[in-house]
Amino acid sequence: MTTLRSFLTPDKPDAPAPHLDRVTPLAAMPGGEIDVHGAHLEPRGTFVPRATIGDISAPLLLSRPTRATVRVPEGTITGDLILHRSGQASNPLNVRIAVPMAENLHPVANPAVDTDGNVYATVSGARGQAVPVSIFQIQRDFQVRPFVRDVMNVTGIAFGPDGYLYASSRAEGTVYRISPDGAVSTYAEGMGIATGIAFDGDGNLYVGDRSGTIFKISRGNTDGTSGEIFVYATLEPSIAAYHLAFNDAGTLFVTGPTTSSNQVIHAIDRDGNATVFYQGLGRAQGIAFDVDDNLYVAASLHGQRGIIRIDRHHQATLVVSGSNVVGLAFLEDGNAALATRDALYHVALDIEGRRLI
Repeated sequence: MTTLRSFLTPDKPDAPAPHLDRVTPLAAMPGGEIDVHGAHLEPRGTFVPRATIGDISAPLLLSRPTRATVRVPEGTITGDLILHRSGQASNPLNVRIAVPMAENLHPVANPAVDTDGNVYATVSGARGQAVPVSIFQIQRDFQVRPFVRDVMNVTGIAFGPDGYLYASSRAEGTVYRISPDGAVSTYAEGMGIATGIAFDGDGNLYVGDRSGTIFKISRGNTDGTSGEIFVYATLEPSIAAYHLAFNDAGTLFVTGPTTSSNQVIHAIDRDGNATVFYQGLGRAQGIAFDVDDNLYVAASLHGQRGIIRIDRHHQATLVVSGSNVVGLAFLEDGNAALATRDALYHVALDIEGRRLI
């Protein structure tokens, strides 16, 4: 019979050390949580396991025989996770941690990436708020420089086939065309509360209006002006912003966060017909595709916030754990840029993103 005395007895010398098999999800941001799967991970007597990632102590939120949950502290970088207990140490497992690229931003949608690998992110500001710099460029060595000034409430940004950056302003209902040296011109007006934008394979631009309209702007003219503008599809209004992305087949996928915790991702065909691709997310925002047609979305799944992957069979999996994520963009060499409400992070995922330009 187990007694309180035996329960409080420390490990025997031959008690097995914790053993780690794998971690989920694939990566985490500072403040995110990772699950460690293995054996002998539970407390022994009065000895509760503790975790380290590299040389940083990480809070242990749960400890059971085959699973432990660890929170990633601020300042952590990619390194070996080890569980320690009463003088014993587990085998190391490498965990991937996102690191800051730029701070003091205000992205509300995906960042954008040019052909040289530079990343662009916004300082969107509150509605009607003028900010000193509207868009920053983050270079490959993480150097940050102002790129665009004097555009109010920049919301969606995307590169067009002409190599120019396009940006929507939800305050003005305008889409701007921005040259490689940062010169701004008006591309299209009358877009309502213009939010997310995306180009299709033919160079047409699609713009989400928060009141529920998706506009299509035919490929622009050689003088930099827009083509014909018409309503492409109509969805329910969003409380924040529409987020748009195309897959290789030319289907437009759209999220629009509402107050529901059971949100949908819409798929809109070439004729503007909308169907439900997936339902069951919380506050779904920025989206992107990889080369295998898997969809990635900044959202909550079963109470876990981060980047969710939805495969072609509509199976959803958390791949990056983290709070306040609003968007993402795939970079070269399998890396990704993750946008939160006030910063941009870099993480290695070994995922090749679908080319956008």
